[in-house]
Amino acid sequence: MTNTFEEAPPRRQKVQAAEVGTDILKALAELAPSTSLSRLASHLDMPASKVHRYLQALIASGFAEQDPRTNHYGLGQAALFVGLAALGRLDVVKLAAPVLAALRDEVGETCFLAVWGNKGPTVVLVEQAVRAVTLVTQVGSVLPLLGSSTGLVFNAFLPDAETAALREEELRQPQAPSPASLDDSTRRLRETRLQPVHGLLMAGVNALSAPLLGVGGRLAGVLTVVGAAPGFTADTEGEAASRLEAAAQAISARLGG
Repeated sequence: MTNTFEEAPPRRQKVQAAEVGTDILKALAELAPSTSLSRLASHLDMPASKVHRYLQALIASGFAEQDPRTNHYGLGQAALFVGLAALGRLDVVKLAAPVLAALRDEVGETCFLAVWGNKGPTVVLVEQAVRAVTLVTQVGSVLPLLGSSTGLVFNAFLPDAETAALREEELRQPQAPSPASLDDSTRRLRETRLQPVHGLLMAGVNALSAPLLGVGGRLAGVLTVVGAAPGFTADTEGEAASRLEAAAQAISARLGG
């Protein structure tokens, strides 16, 4: 007969190991996109040797990865897969996926969906333009609130309580708009529901964004088309804008907006 008391310690050790592993994964997410071993250990208040040992196991399983150039650590493809599976439970992600692919085909430019994450506007779905040279927009990228067309839509349509802290932080930056000009552009955006930018986040790159509104007008996400000038002008009266509006309206209708 097996002694259950003899089995208990190994079981506890496995549980404790799993807890440490999940703590490290959470810390990698909090310090995204990448972090040094010393910073990660300090963040977790753990010895660096212990963190390193667990990181090697997480790398082997695909949940973490190390940049060979910087030796910094970040979340791996397996963690991304799990995260996307969780996000897939959200209606906006499910509904947007086929529409986003169709929009990319229609406009011939990179299109992506962003939702509001714990650090701000976060890219969760990307359909890259089919051409030799594409603009790399990665899933998991966090965009500036006031320095991107996507962020400006979140700023205009989310409750102030959700955006205030990040907005105040970005307004203190040298290239930030004045509060008065931001108020004016926000009012226009709420009327037109289209936000163009020209070379704001990256020189020579234009973008056009539209809100996805659910029940009660609540912002569920933002659709964005991004492309290089002069091919993509982000013209609010152009064909791409018309296609983007139609896609955003279709998703919003399915969300109850």
